[in-house]
Amino acid sequence: MCYGSEFIATAVQKWLGQIGVKTLYIAPGSPWENGYNESFNGSLRDELLNGEIFYSLAEAKVLIEAWRRHYNTVRPHSSLGYRPPAPETATPPYPASGSASLHLRPDMAAMRLMH
Repeated sequence: MCYGSEFIATAVQKWLGQIGVKTLYIAPGSPWENGYNESFNGSLRDELLNGEIFYSLAEAKVLIEAWRRHYNTVRPHSSLGYRPPAPETATPPYPASGSASLHLRPDMAAMRLMH
């Protein structure tokens, strides 16, 4: 049995058709059809996943949550005039890191995970 993503997608599409659910088709290699998601996925891979080895699920949850908070509240986004999408109003300003990589603040280790 093959478990490649293309085979799984075909099986899922067949199952959805059997139960009467229609899906929207995004052509392979067409990131402009879902640009926000493609941009986010690229940033997640480049800025976090390519530089980390997760030794446990708990470690992955902590680091990914820290990156998500950084991405939404600190990291500048060019499409927003180099402002973060959801800046924290009570957070003191932190100097720019000079790179796109994640630099954890000392208080991030104590943050509780959001569920």
